[in-house]
Amino acid sequence: MTEPRWALVVGASRGLGLGLAAELQRRGWNVVGTVRDAAGERRLEKLAQKPGGDIRAEHLDINDDAQIAALRRRLDGLEFDLVFVNAGISPQGRGDAAGASRDEAAAVFMTNAVAPMRVAHAFLDRLRDGPGIIAFMSSGLGSVANKTDSYSDLYSASKAALNSLSRSFAASLGGRRITVLAITPGWVRTDMGGSGAPLSVEESARGIVDVLESRAGSGRHGFLDYRGREVPW
Repeated sequence: MTEPRWALVVGASRGLGLGLAAELQRRGWNVVGTVRDAAGERRLEKLAQKPGGDIRAEHLDINDDAQIAALRRRLDGLEFDLVFVNAGISPQGRGDAAGASRDEAAAVFMTNAVAPMRVAHAFLDRLRDGPGIIAFMSSGLGSVANKTDSYSDLYSASKAALNSLSRSFAASLGGRRITVLAITPGWVRTDMGGSGAPLSVEESARGIVDVLESRAGSGRHGFLDYRGREVPW
């Protein structure tokens, strides 16, 4: 009998995180999804009633190191095939580096770049060698090579920082055979993407999970879109 695959999806309350949890569960993965509120927990409980793998909700604020440590303790004994860190906030207003307050700019970089790395480090020893994947939800806006306008420069810079940190993370693994991916989901109809985006959550999540399953065991680091195409750094 094949051993069940386990995924930790950080930020599964709604939008793409919830969509990823749903797609993984539909394919038979067991999923631990982290949420920040009761509404997110209810969405995962509803998902757990559908055919597929098991669903477990856990509460986590990724900007709280004590909560990360507590989650690690609660999940003691579980070994994961996938840790997917889906985190992202966008600054209010114009979202430019010159106009944002210092606190707002710090919050964007902490949530979008630094905190995801802290989660990844906390669960690195819980990943299976070989098939194990650590994935970060990046953005096409995080591509420095493709950046040709000033749109949302602070958010873009924070995702570029995430990409850079993911490269450092991959380089730090030594002999561990772990696949590290930064993934851009495309322009998706979510609260952040807006109602005019061309992709549904389901379409993006389906493509992302295809990419994850195809890259498992490769041991490679990459910046990919939801169709599996390499994105320029």
